[in-house]
Amino acid sequence: MALGDSAQMRDGKLFRLLRDAVQGTDEDHTRGRVRRSVVLLAIPMMLEMLMEAVFAVTDIFFVARLGPEPVAAVGMTEAVLTLVYAVAIGLSAGTTALVARRIGEGDAKGASIAGAQALWLGAIVSGAIGIAGITLGDRILVWLGAAPAVVEGGAIYTRILLGGSISITYIFLINAIFRGAGDASVAMKSLLLANAINIVLDPLLIFGIGPFPEMGITGAAVATTTGRSIGVLYQLWLLRSGTLRVRLGLRDLAIVPPVMGRLIVLSTNGVLQFFFATSAWIVLMSLVARSGTAAVAGYTIAMRIVEFVILPAWGLSNAAATLVGQSLGAGKPSRARLAVAITARYNFGFMAAIGIVFIVVPGVFVTIFTRDPEVVGYANACLRFLAYGYGFYALGMVMVQALNGAGDTFTPMLINLVCFWLIQLPLAWSLAEHFGFGARGVFAAITIAESLIALLAFWAFRRGRWARKQV
Repeated sequence: MALGDSAQMRDGKLFRLLRDAVQGTDEDHTRGRVRRSVVLLAIPMMLEMLMEAVFAVTDIFFVARLGPEPVAAVGMTEAVLTLVYAVAIGLSAGTTALVARRIGEGDAKGASIAGAQALWLGAIVSGAIGIAGITLGDRILVWLGAAPAVVEGGAIYTRILLGGSISITYIFLINAIFRGAGDASVAMKSLLLANAINIVLDPLLIFGIGPFPEMGITGAAVATTTGRSIGVLYQLWLLRSGTLRVRLGLRDLAIVPPVMGRLIVLSTNGVLQFFFATSAWIVLMSLVARSGTAAVAGYTIAMRIVEFVILPAWGLSNAAATLVGQSLGAGKPSRARLAVAITARYNFGFMAAIGIVFIVVPGVFVTIFTRDPEVVGYANACLRFLAYGYGFYALGMVMVQALNGAGDTFTPMLINLVCFWLIQLPLAWSLAEHFGFGARGVFAAITIAESLIALLAFWAFRRGRWARKQV
């Protein structure tokens, strides 16, 4: 066979693999080649998380045209929204673990029951958050140290996003059901729909184009909440349609106490796991705010850019969670270990390459959003500091998600408690305030803490206790 023919065959196989990943298949991921399963799950999961990053970047791209104060309001609101993300992602960790384990065992009915319990929990928690957000929107910005101009312009933005937090919780939670079942391409498509709506509505509502009212920063909140809400309605329709591995009819929505209890335990550890991380980010934002509005704006823009890397990498790590859960359900721990090893190599290569780019030319990305010299300086510094640890972050994400997928949500929770609260926050305050490095000291503390998380998670995974976890 000629070399050209061989190359064409490889290209053809790669194209079919990518096509299958995006379109979705009904393959059993507890059998067959592990590498193929990783790719089939990882590509749509990465694209799903990329769509989540696009949400944040779209808002900041248009809001940046309004000036530093609206950007600061977006950044501070996002810092609070990370608590909502903590709840949503924490519930998702427990949901994925339960659904994946039941699917691996061949118990589709059990997976559907687990999904229904997750929907009830999500509704209760996000309802409480929404009420608090609507009531305390302006006070939240004040508590974070926002300047009066930031509070005045951003209070309604904060109320709308927090008030509509059920759309955030559900879009994460239902996608966790899809991912745990192995229907990763469906999760990707729901985010694609939500993003398309947000991208169209953002400029129309912010700037008042055509018949739409000029709402400024408030328009960004309305566009984002509308897009997510429509995405959730699409997800619920898919769950009801009966065409996927997990099917939720009205009879499946009954509360099942034993399953609900298991999910609460798993999700509580998961929520605490991400709460320790996200609450630390709120404190970090307040430390950055002491360096001024330009520092907050620069930090906000940099973190939006970082999300374009972190979220797809997290999506790739989610493939490990699904494969670990399903493999353990099928009684194949060695397959789970191999899936984690392959996923870790892919994630390291992806993030290391991006990290080099951010270290060398961060300004290329920052100036897309702003050309204010002071803001650009802070954003460039943040991108560089964080990029030095990208290789560690890549490995840490996969190990943490592997533990979560096995149902061991306690170990990552403990690691986050130690690294974020006992190490990162004291270190950030010390570098920023005691040694006088300001916002740049905060950036350095983030890199150090995240790298330590990776090392501890790798050590915990190597111990192997997760393989004996029952869920």
